[in-house]
Amino acid sequence: MRQRARSLALDVFAPRAASIDSAEMYPWENCFALRDAGFMGMTIPKAYGGAGAGYQEAVVLVEEVAKACGVTGRIAVEANMGAIGAIMAYGTEKQKNLAAELVLDGDKPAICITEPESGSAATEMKTRADKVGNGYVLNGTKHWITGGGVSRLHLIFARVYENDEPQGIAGFLVVRGEPGAEGLSIGRREPTMGLRGIPETEVHLKNLHVPSDMMLQPPSGLRKGFGDLMTAYNGQRVGAAAVALGIAVGAYEQAESFIQKREQFGRPICEFQGLQWMLADMSVQISAARALINEAVSGEGFPDKTKAAQAKLFTSEMAVTVTNNALQMHGAAGYSRNNPVERMVRDARMFTIGGGTAQVLRNVIASDLLNRKFPQTRDGYLTGSSDKSSMEDLRSVVERNPEC
Repeated sequence: MRQRARSLALDVFAPRAASIDSAEMYPWENCFALRDAGFMGMTIPKAYGGAGAGYQEAVVLVEEVAKACGVTGRIAVEANMGAIGAIMAYGTEKQKNLAAELVLDGDKPAICITEPESGSAATEMKTRADKVGNGYVLNGTKHWITGGGVSRLHLIFARVYENDEPQGIAGFLVVRGEPGAEGLSIGRREPTMGLRGIPETEVHLKNLHVPSDMMLQPPSGLRKGFGDLMTAYNGQRVGAAAVALGIAVGAYEQAESFIQKREQFGRPICEFQGLQWMLADMSVQISAARALINEAVSGEGFPDKTKAAQAKLFTSEMAVTVTNNALQMHGAAGYSRNNPVERMVRDARMFTIGGGTAQVLRNVIASDLLNRKFPQTRDGYLTGSSDKSSMEDLRSVVERNPEC
């Protein structure tokens, strides 16, 4: 499978990567190439048309694809992990069949958690889902939604209310463009530093009616189910780490080739010890990152929360270091937009932010190691702030959401 993915990446994705970046266009052709190769939704169980592959195979695919094109690597993640993983684990037969049909046809699901004022603090989301008749009415705004405007299947997280009483946080399946989904609209697109071929947008929800049978009901029930949904998100985190790894490997291979060909002072620059040490360090860091990723996906089911956090934290920071060193080893040639390493530097930078910042992941790891919760809000933070909720309101939120 690695060889098939590598061949596809080299023959199809690598030649298109620069134009995808410069034009900032979503690579539909690459999606269809992944689909035709059986790589879109390959983790979907065979009973629903997928290959029944595990996350071990998925991270191999993602690494190979991301070496050539980071954007396509992200698509491969979201077609095999994240939202689709949660649906296949917790969904009803109707929900599983709906999601499988879309993804296997080439659709990259969009997972809608982040909001303008609720990024790392996901439990502070404001989007509401009010129970009305035989369904729910959603109102709110999501932001930094990967694939906004191109994805059809959306997994939207919202606070559920019945008779204005909070019930917990749930996920809702919505297919953009289908009858009844008129309340979902795409807002402005963020002009991003890297990974420019995949849009990051606002998603507006205005009186969006979602039938009750499109609520994703996790095992712990509505009041505590947000923890289950976040457990599924561990797969997305490991997938992000695999993209960062692939980008770093791509930059490393470019640098290794360049320093053996480039001559200065009458010899190949690979003969200079300073560059040899840089290359050796890059190789060690890449191997360590791959080992952490493999460890995170070595078990059954969703990756362990701490192992996923460790893999993403280390790999994302490694990718920033390795791609920057690869650019440095190219000298002025690396600073040119004609060189793929320049694009890789920009693409790698996102992974210390999206899907859990490096700082938040350190908190996650420390909390698990010490078996203690570390609330980020302390008494006094809201003192004297007239535009913030009262401390009593904050405590009420925490009591209703023990997972936060």
